[in-house]
Amino acid sequence: MASINNQMLMGCDEQLLCKLDGSVLLHGDIIKPFQAMCDAAAEEGLQIAVASGYRSFARQLAIWNSKARGLRPVLDDTGSPIDLESLSDRDKVMAILRWSALPGCSRHHWGTDLDIWDAAAVPGDYRLQLVPEEYAGSGPFCRLSEWLQQHAAGFGFIMPYAIDRGGVAPEPWHLSYLPVARLFEEKLDRVFLREILDNDQLELRDAVLSNLDAIMARFIFPAITLPQ
Repeated sequence: MASINNQMLMGCDEQLLCKLDGSVLLHGDIIKPFQAMCDAAAEEGLQIAVASGYRSFARQLAIWNSKARGLRPVLDDTGSPIDLESLSDRDKVMAILRWSALPGCSRHHWGTDLDIWDAAAVPGDYRLQLVPEEYAGSGPFCRLSEWLQQHAAGFGFIMPYAIDRGGVAPEPWHLSYLPVARLFEEKLDRVFLREILDNDQLELRDAVLSNLDAIMARFIFPAITLPQ
Protein backbone atom coordinates (compact mmCIF):
# COMPACT_ATOMS: atom_id res chain seq x y z
CA MET A 1 0.00 0.00 0.00
CA ALA A 2 1.23 3.51 -0.80
CA SER A 3 2.29 5.62 2.16
CA ILE A 4 -0.42 7.71 3.77
CA ASN A 5 -0.04 11.46 3.41
CA ASN A 6 -1.94 14.26 5.11
CA GLN A 7 -4.12 14.84 2.07
CA MET A 8 -5.35 11.24 2.28
CA LEU A 9 -5.86 11.59 6.02
CA MET A 10 -8.13 14.59 5.61
CA GLY A 11 -10.13 13.33 2.62
CA CYS A 12 -8.43 15.31 -0.15
CA ASP A 13 -6.59 12.54 -2.02
CA GLU A 14 -8.45 9.63 -3.64
CA GLN A 15 -5.56 7.70 -5.17
CA LEU A 16 -5.95 4.69 -2.84
CA LEU A 17 -9.67 4.38 -3.47
CA CYS A 18 -11.57 1.95 -5.69
CA LYS A 19 -15.20 1.77 -6.72
CA LEU A 20 -17.41 -0.87 -5.17
CA ASP A 21 -20.14 -1.97 -7.59
CA GLY A 22 -19.35 1.01 -9.78
CA SER A 23 -20.48 3.67 -7.31
CA VAL A 24 -19.31 3.71 -3.67
CA LEU A 25 -15.64 4.55 -3.14
CA LEU A 26 -13.65 2.50 -0.61
CA HIS A 27 -9.97 1.98 0.12
CA GLY A 28 -8.73 -0.64 -2.33
CA ASP A 29 -7.55 -3.01 0.40
CA ILE A 30 -11.06 -3.26 1.83
CA ILE A 31 -12.90 -4.52 -1.23
CA LYS A 32 -12.01 -8.22 -0.95
CA PRO A 33 -12.61 -8.65 2.80
CA PHE A 34 -15.84 -6.67 2.54
CA GLN A 35 -17.10 -8.81 -0.32
CA ALA A 36 -16.13 -11.94 1.60
CA MET A 37 -18.18 -10.71 4.55
CA CYS A 38 -21.11 -9.93 2.26
CA ASP A 39 -20.94 -13.44 0.79
CA ALA A 40 -20.97 -15.00 4.26
CA ALA A 41 -23.91 -12.83 5.30
CA ALA A 42 -25.79 -13.77 2.13
CA GLU A 43 -25.68 -17.41 3.21
CA GLU A 44 -27.78 -16.31 6.19
CA GLY A 45 -30.27 -14.41 4.02
CA LEU A 46 -28.73 -10.99 4.64
CA GLN A 47 -28.00 -8.61 1.77
CA ILE A 48 -25.44 -6.07 2.99
CA ALA A 49 -25.74 -2.78 1.11
CA VAL A 50 -23.61 0.33 1.50
CA ALA A 51 -25.26 3.65 2.31
CA SER A 52 -22.01 5.61 2.52
CA GLY A 53 -18.32 4.89 2.02
CA TYR A 54 -15.57 7.42 1.37
CA ARG A 55 -16.54 11.02 2.08
CA SER A 56 -14.37 13.90 0.93
CA PHE A 57 -13.27 16.87 3.01
CA ALA A 58 -15.42 19.15 0.84
CA ARG A 59 -18.50 17.01 1.44
CA GLN A 60 -17.93 16.88 5.20
CA LEU A 61 -17.34 20.64 5.27
CA ALA A 62 -20.66 21.20 3.50
CA ILE A 63 -22.47 18.97 6.00
CA TRP A 64 -20.85 20.68 8.98
CA ASN A 65 -21.50 24.20 7.73
CA SER A 66 -25.10 23.44 6.83
CA LYS A 67 -25.75 22.26 10.36
CA ALA A 68 -23.88 25.18 11.93
CA ARG A 69 -25.95 27.62 9.85
CA GLY A 70 -29.24 25.94 10.74
CA LEU A 71 -29.83 24.72 7.20
CA ARG A 72 -29.81 21.09 8.34
CA PRO A 73 -31.38 19.88 11.58
CA VAL A 74 -29.16 19.08 14.54
CA LEU A 75 -30.75 16.36 16.64
CA ASP A 76 -30.67 15.52 20.32
CA ASP A 77 -30.39 11.97 21.64
CA THR A 78 -34.11 11.35 21.16
CA GLY A 79 -33.99 12.39 17.51
CA SER A 80 -35.70 15.73 18.08
CA PRO A 81 -34.33 18.93 16.48
CA ILE A 82 -32.30 21.22 18.72
CA ASP A 83 -32.78 24.99 18.74
CA LEU A 84 -29.18 25.96 17.98
CA GLU A 85 -29.88 29.66 18.45
CA SER A 86 -30.41 29.04 22.15
CA LEU A 87 -26.93 27.54 22.57
CA SER A 88 -23.50 29.06 23.02
CA ASP A 89 -21.02 28.49 20.19
CA ARG A 90 -19.26 25.84 22.26
CA ASP A 91 -22.51 23.98 22.91
CA LYS A 92 -23.43 24.23 19.22
CA VAL A 93 -20.14 22.52 18.34
CA MET A 94 -20.71 19.74 20.86
CA ALA A 95 -24.29 19.20 19.69
CA ILE A 96 -23.25 18.89 16.03
CA LEU A 97 -20.37 16.57 16.90
CA ARG A 98 -22.78 14.13 18.52
CA TRP A 99 -23.87 13.08 15.02
CA SER A 100 -21.44 14.65 12.52
CA ALA A 101 -17.64 14.73 12.40
CA LEU A 102 -15.61 17.83 11.79
CA PRO A 103 -14.24 18.08 8.24
CA GLY A 104 -10.80 16.50 8.20
CA CYS A 105 -11.64 14.37 11.25
CA SER A 106 -14.10 11.87 9.79
CA ARG A 107 -13.10 8.22 9.53
CA HIS A 108 -15.02 8.21 6.23
CA HIS A 109 -12.19 10.33 4.76
CA TRP A 110 -9.94 7.27 4.79
CA GLY A 111 -12.12 4.97 2.71
CA THR A 112 -11.81 2.43 5.52
CA ASP A 113 -15.23 3.10 7.03
CA LEU A 114 -18.70 2.55 5.66
CA ASP A 115 -22.35 2.67 6.70
CA ILE A 116 -24.33 -0.46 5.89
CA TRP A 117 -27.87 -1.85 5.97
CA ASP A 118 -29.74 -5.00 4.94
CA ALA A 119 -31.47 -4.57 1.58
CA ALA A 120 -33.17 -7.96 1.96
CA ALA A 121 -35.02 -6.86 5.09
CA VAL A 122 -37.03 -4.00 3.57
CA PRO A 123 -39.03 -3.28 0.39
CA GLY A 124 -37.34 -1.59 -2.54
CA ASP A 125 -38.93 1.77 -1.78
CA TYR A 126 -37.84 1.79 1.86
CA ARG A 127 -36.52 5.15 3.02
CA LEU A 128 -33.31 4.47 4.91
CA GLN A 129 -32.91 6.62 8.01
CA LEU A 130 -29.73 5.27 9.67
CA VAL A 131 -31.08 5.57 13.19
CA PRO A 132 -30.38 3.14 16.06
CA GLU A 133 -34.02 2.00 16.17
CA GLU A 134 -33.61 0.37 12.74
CA TYR A 135 -30.86 -1.89 14.12
CA ALA A 136 -32.40 -2.99 17.42
CA GLY A 137 -35.51 -4.67 18.79
CA SER A 138 -38.11 -4.99 16.06
CA GLY A 139 -36.17 -2.80 13.63
CA PRO A 140 -35.65 -4.20 10.13
CA PHE A 141 -31.88 -4.44 10.48
CA CYS A 142 -31.76 -6.01 13.92
CA ARG A 143 -30.77 -9.41 12.52
CA LEU A 144 -27.96 -7.81 10.50
CA SER A 145 -26.73 -6.04 13.63
CA GLU A 146 -26.70 -9.28 15.60
CA TRP A 147 -24.87 -11.09 12.80
CA LEU A 148 -22.22 -8.35 12.60
CA GLN A 149 -21.62 -8.47 16.33
CA GLN A 150 -20.80 -12.16 15.99
CA HIS A 151 -18.95 -12.25 12.67
CA ALA A 152 -17.63 -8.83 11.54
CA ALA A 153 -14.39 -9.09 13.50
CA GLY A 154 -13.56 -12.32 11.70
CA PHE A 155 -13.30 -10.32 8.48
CA GLY A 156 -11.30 -7.50 10.06
CA PHE A 157 -14.18 -5.09 10.71
CA ILE A 158 -15.02 -3.35 13.98
CA MET A 159 -17.81 -0.99 15.06
CA PRO A 160 -16.02 2.09 16.42
CA TYR A 161 -19.25 3.70 17.60
CA ALA A 162 -21.10 0.67 18.93
CA ILE A 163 -21.04 1.97 22.52
CA ASP A 164 -22.11 5.38 23.77
CA ARG A 165 -19.06 6.89 25.48
CA GLY A 166 -20.61 10.34 25.75
CA GLY A 167 -19.12 11.51 22.46
CA VAL A 168 -20.31 10.30 19.08
CA ALA A 169 -23.80 8.82 19.34
CA PRO A 170 -24.05 5.03 18.80
CA GLU A 171 -23.93 4.07 15.13
CA PRO A 172 -24.66 0.34 14.75
CA TRP A 173 -24.47 0.79 10.98
CA HIS A 174 -20.86 2.07 10.97
CA LEU A 175 -18.10 -0.43 10.19
CA SER A 176 -14.36 0.18 10.04
CA TYR A 177 -11.77 -2.11 8.46
CA LEU A 178 -9.26 -2.12 11.28
CA PRO A 179 -6.09 -3.42 9.52
CA VAL A 180 -6.06 -0.33 7.30
CA ALA A 181 -7.88 2.16 9.53
CA ARG A 182 -5.23 1.65 12.21
CA LEU A 183 -2.58 2.97 9.80
CA PHE A 184 -4.56 6.21 9.44
CA GLU A 185 -5.27 6.42 13.17
CA GLU A 186 -1.56 6.39 13.93
CA LYS A 187 -1.09 9.63 12.00
CA LEU A 188 -3.74 11.65 13.81
CA ASP A 189 -2.39 14.11 16.35
CA ARG A 190 -3.18 17.53 17.77
CA VAL A 191 -0.80 19.42 15.47
CA PHE A 192 -2.42 17.94 12.35
CA LEU A 193 -5.96 18.49 13.61
CA ARG A 194 -5.36 22.12 14.61
CA GLU A 195 -3.79 22.84 11.22
CA ILE A 196 -6.73 21.54 9.20
CA LEU A 197 -9.36 23.07 11.50
CA ASP A 198 -7.81 26.54 11.46
CA ASN A 199 -9.75 27.16 8.27
CA ASP A 200 -11.72 30.31 7.58
CA GLN A 201 -14.29 28.26 5.64
CA LEU A 202 -15.21 26.33 8.79
CA GLU A 203 -18.27 27.61 10.61
CA LEU A 204 -17.77 27.95 14.39
CA ARG A 205 -14.00 27.75 13.85
CA ASP A 206 -13.09 29.80 16.92
CA ALA A 207 -15.23 27.63 19.19
CA VAL A 208 -13.75 24.48 17.64
CA LEU A 209 -10.15 25.62 18.11
CA SER A 210 -10.65 26.89 21.65
CA ASN A 211 -12.18 23.55 22.66
CA LEU A 212 -9.93 21.31 20.57
CA ASP A 213 -8.50 19.28 23.46
CA ALA A 214 -11.99 18.46 24.76
CA ILE A 215 -13.17 17.61 21.25
CA MET A 216 -10.24 15.26 20.68
CA ALA A 217 -10.77 13.52 24.01
CA ARG A 218 -14.51 13.16 23.67
CA PHE A 219 -15.21 12.68 19.97
CA ILE A 220 -12.06 11.63 18.09
CA PHE A 221 -9.75 9.48 20.17
CA PRO A 222 -12.28 7.21 21.96
CA ALA A 223 -12.89 5.42 18.64
CA ILE A 224 -9.13 5.02 18.19
CA THR A 225 -8.29 3.75 21.67
CA LEU A 226 -10.79 0.90 21.57
CA PRO A 227 -9.52 -2.40 22.99
CA GLN A 228 -7.87 -4.20 20.11
